Amino acid sequence: MSKRINHFKRTLKQGTLQIGLWSGLSSNVTVEVLANAGFDWLLLDMEHSPNELPMVHSQLQAAAQGTAHPIVRPPWNDTVVIKRLLDVGAQTLLIPFVQNAEEARQAVAATRYPPLGVRGFSTAARASDYGRVSDYWATSSDDICVLLQVETPLAIANIEEIAAVDGVDGIFIGPGDLAASMGHLANLKHPEVVEAIEGAVRRIVATGKAAGVLMGDEALARRYIAAGCTYTAVGSDIGLLARGAEALAAKFKIAA
Repeated sequence: MSKRINHFKRTLKQGTLQIGLWSGLSSNVTVEVLANAGFDWLLLDMEHSPNELPMVHSQLQAAAQGTAHPIVRPPWNDTVVIKRLLDVGAQTLLIPFVQNAEEARQAVAATRYPPLGVRGFSTAARASDYGRVSDYWATSSDDICVLLQVETPLAIANIEEIAAVDGVDGIFIGPGDLAASMGHLANLKHPEVVEAIEGAVRRIVATGKAAGVLMGDEALARRYIAAGCTYTAVGSDIGLLARGAEALAAKFKIAA
């Protein structure tokens, strides 16, 4: 049995734009619908969604039937949680709230087997097709993609040292928490926030690592793409459902 190739990671290294969608509904049915909608990747969120390991497991199975690459965001930079996500088949992880190089090294180490890291060993996990991929343990790091989320002024200041950690594939800017930590809670369009994100994107790109962001505002999303973001989430399933439902209800209520 051959191993699964992480095409997202390879495309990321080529610098090709990949457009994504946030998935916070915590449903394998939702993921199955979205996986063939035309996006390059889907973010399966555990940090701000009622998502737990068995649910993510089923969402990864649903995503396997589609063309969008599933990225999982664990609730924290936690070695045990990361180990379990990798075992159920997650190949790309977005680790939240990484502040410095030491925390970046911790995240990478959680994705590597000894002696390169501290990932726990299992012979029968879904990641190795239940032991059928004979060289999985020796080659798994080739197809594990580690993305680190920076979301405070301190983390932004440490971009270069975070990017320099071996095994980091990309740095993702969390605009909501960054805006809040800058004193502009819920104001992602504040000029200081926009300037900080745009500058951070350019600095990430200058390190040779991929830059990413979540931005539902189309004009800002395109602005950050122009600055160098190569994996950009342009909306969320919750946003699409809520705003679409509201618009449909309003249309008929007004007509009535």
